[in-house]
Amino acid sequence: QVQLVESGGGLVQAGGSLSLSCAASGRTFSSYAMGWFRQAPGKDREFVAAIRGGNTHYADSVKGRFTISRDNAKNTVYLQMNSLKPEDTAVYYCAEDPTSRSSIYTERYEYDYWGQGTQVTVSS
Repeated sequence: QVQLVESGGGLVQAGGSLSLSCAASGRTFSSYAMGWFRQAPGKDREFVAAIRGGNTHYADSVKGRFTISRDNAKNTVYLQMNSLKPEDTAVYYCAEDPTSRSSIYTERYEYDYWGQGTQVTVSS
C-alpha cells in the first residue's frame, strides 16, 4: 500500500511562490507517474502537472509558472509554483499512477493513490 503525504501549502500574495512536496512511502517505483491535481471550492478536481521518468506534462493554466520534479532516492515529488495568481487557490493533491505505461495521463481515474491534500491560498 502506498501512502502519499503532501506538505508546503500556505498563504501567499499574488505574484509570490510556494513549493509543495509529496513524500511517498510503501511500494513505489521511479517508473510510475506522479501527478498533482487541485480542487477549488465548488469546482471539480483538475489536473495540474505530472511526471513520469524524465517526461513532464502541465495544464495550460500553469505552464511556464509551475515546475514538477521528483527525487527518486527520497521518493518525493515536488511542485514549484511561481507567479501565483488568486485563481491558483485550491487544495492541492498528489497522486500516483502505479503502472509502467509510457504515457502521462491527466484524468483522475488514471491515478490510484492520493494524498490528503494541502491548502494553497493566493491573496490578491
